[in-house]
Amino acid sequence: MSKQEKLAEAASILVDLGLPRAQRNERTSLCLLCLLDMKPDSPWKDAKAPLFGITPIMDWARDNYGTTYAPNTRETFRRQSMHQFIEAGVCLYNPDKPDRPVNSPAAVYQIEPALLRVLKTFGTDAYTLRLAEYFGVRQTLTQKYAAEREMIRIRVRLKDGEEIKLSAGEHSELIRAIVEEFATRYVPDGELVYVGDTGDKHGYFDARMLKQLGVVLDNHGKFPDVVIYYPGKNWLLLIESVTSHGPVDSKRHDELKALFGGSSAGLVFVSAFPDRKVFLKYLDSIAWETEVWIANAPSHMIHFNGARFLGPYDKG
Repeated sequence: MSKQEKLAEAASILVDLGLPRAQRNERTSLCLLCLLDMKPDSPWKDAKAPLFGITPIMDWARDNYGTTYAPNTRETFRRQSMHQFIEAGVCLYNPDKPDRPVNSPAAVYQIEPALLRVLKTFGTDAYTLRLAEYFGVRQTLTQKYAAEREMIRIRVRLKDGEEIKLSAGEHSELIRAIVEEFATRYVPDGELVYVGDTGDKHGYFDARMLKQLGVVLDNHGKFPDVVIYYPGKNWLLLIESVTSHGPVDSKRHDELKALFGGSSAGLVFVSAFPDRKVFLKYLDSIAWETEVWIANAPSHMIHFNGARFLGPYDKG
């Protein structure tokens, strides 16, 4: 069988599975074939269920179907093909380690077991019957996997008893410590403005409060991980959760000053680390006129200024 014939079969399966029209394309067909390890000459009965990450999927498509995608299309694969597969129950996300962080470079996907059994019969008389049986339980399966994903999300308790949920991972664990440990110690009666989430982009956002402080921002991608307003001193704390990257270095310091330049509250810049080991890794890059908090020593802070303790500096 030619490569184009196999791609056409994969495309027909996407239609059978009810994937949206935007996903009925060669890229998504290649993703499906890769998840089944279906090379051009592979019979459907030999379909497998390997674990593949995004870059390996792209490499597999190149090696087996001669289709080369630029490295910068990685996010397109993730957001415009694999995300829809997960939502439709076509594949599982990190089945080998469900609590792996959503932005981990080690993230992997695997074809859903019940669907694998169906697709092994593609091209035979049994396929139509198996597909009908699959659709009879598909919603239940989708709900089951969604419930499992929900169970491993990290719960962050706010001061008023409200709870928000963040994607699993050490980055979110540190964000929880910032909200539940740092804020209660150093920002008494502070009001949470924003909490970022690597999975949902913003786990909590009080745009109205930020606007009242003179800041109107649309691009959440440039936000620090946590923003807290301290009414008692009229401070706005901009906090980065640092596990693998992202302390407030000189470049980030200038970027945040510009981004929140319209704030009527004084700006305080904080880099939060899970422990000293991670802190020491970034020690040389931390900007002056910023603060450091280490989660496993929560009652202490390190002040990168030499002139005074926690507080905003003059604008300009």
